[in-house]
Amino acid sequence: MAWVVRMPSVLAGATEAAIASWLVAPGDTVAVGDPLAEIETEKAIIEYGAEESGVVGRIVLAAGEVGEIGAPIAVLVKDGETDADIDAALGGQATQAASQTRIFASPIVRKMAREKGIALAAIAGTGPNGRIVRRDLERLADQRLRTAGEAGQPDQAAPQPAAAQAAQQPAAAQASAADTLIPHTPIRRAIARRLTESMATTPHFYLTTECVVDELLGLRKRINETAPVKVSVNDFVIMAAAAAFQDVPEANVTWSDEGLVAHASVDVSIAVATDDGLVTPVLRGVEAKRLSVIAAEAQSLAQRARDRRLLQHELEGGAFSISNLGMYGTLEFSAIINPPQSGILAVGAARPQAVVVDGAVTVANVMRCTLSADHRAIDGALAARWLAAFTTRIQGPLGMIV
Repeated sequence: MAWVVRMPSVLAGATEAAIASWLVAPGDTVAVGDPLAEIETEKAIIEYGAEESGVVGRIVLAAGEVGEIGAPIAVLVKDGETDADIDAALGGQATQAASQTRIFASPIVRKMAREKGIALAAIAGTGPNGRIVRRDLERLADQRLRTAGEAGQPDQAAPQPAAAQAAQQPAAAQASAADTLIPHTPIRRAIARRLTESMATTPHFYLTTECVVDELLGLRKRINETAPVKVSVNDFVIMAAAAAFQDVPEANVTWSDEGLVAHASVDVSIAVATDDGLVTPVLRGVEAKRLSVIAAEAQSLAQRARDRRLLQHELEGGAFSISNLGMYGTLEFSAIINPPQSGILAVGAARPQAVVVDGAVTVANVMRCTLSADHRAIDGALAARWLAAFTTRIQGPLGMIV
């Protein structure tokens, strides 16, 4: 029978998504896993593959349109099936969707409109097929500013006593007149929900180590003199973390209600700051990758995260995360675990400081790293063993790459 393709739940917490582009057309034959469409959320554009094989019988949601999670977006048919079979599979859902007033705008444009207090229904889009694009919002915002400037200050009603004015305003509005209330974006709400959940349900504990990284910095400099792909300090950190999990494999676990999940490979999430919020794409099988491969894949993931072009599977899974704020000069910090992972390593800047070597005081570049661990899955002694293994690996980087 005809198979209804529905808007996938591509990211946790998302209630809607848009069709950025269709990669197939009616009449095309697709197999399981073949890319059907690029799905756009406020965080990324994700390629969505077919979950069933068949022929594309109908596109229900056109490129540029937004649909709720679970809403029909297309229908796949088998040989011999007709439009009547498609209508039966949809059960009137397409008719209902068509009867609604659709606003053609991507999630990022919708987010901008919410932040600016602009009603999209009042805008005539100038993009393809009448789609509302960023320049339409900017043009309307400019018009509002010019209108406000020409009109001067708006008319005001008779003044009320201050107490009466305060009583009529919600608490959030009783701030100084110079303050601005910035509405929460869905991404910010999702981050707040997940991190609050993590702190409330995951018993964190913290361990800090100091790593002497002179050898690492010298090796990185020599590698980058000839390497086609430049290697960062964070690439060494990722590699050292994977090596530490090989040294202490019992730490490569996550908590579940049924039992501990022991992971066969080392999958590491890397924290990437974007204009829309924090994204944590996953590097998989890091223990089997060379340093140059880690560097290339990390750079690709970070760039596509900033461009909102990550694939769905690149945002899923991972048992451990790495967050590096050393490039901002931060010496030390503690990070919040990203559920359901069991740990995150917070990496600070490498700075010269006095250290004792063979009984003598000398100056070395020292990098502080703080491990946040889930005490349900990892005990203190186990976390300490892992952090010691990481420190040994990061301080002897040549042993990881030969």
